[in-house]
Amino acid sequence: MKITHNKVGQNLNLTDASKTDKAAEKSKAGATKEITASAVQPSQGDAVKVDLSSRAQDIQRIRELANGAPDVDQAKVDKFQKLIDSGKYKVDSKAVADRLVDEHLFSVGDSSNE
Repeated sequence: MKITHNKVGQNLNLTDASKTDKAAEKSKAGATKEITASAVQPSQGDAVKVDLSSRAQDIQRIRELANGAPDVDQAKVDKFQKLIDSGKYKVDSKAVADRLVDEHLFSVGDSSNE
């Protein structure tokens, strides 16, 4: 008889070693069948047809649009750079502080749910 520690609480699992060995053999046999079935590939001349759902097609289009878009909106950067350089860009420090606190509280709330 084999005694193993269960990581949930302080419970102990008692198992019969012979039953465990038989279960391991069965799982190995099943894995062999899966490998054999997945190893079958269509030959190079065979055509493979895949139908995608409309949602999958939408996701694919969105991904292509996102990958094609530039990472930086240069026009926006130039606009704010001119405002900063001319001294016309004003920062609302209270709004920035409020947003930082809100983001911190939100991130702390998310990590406590894990």
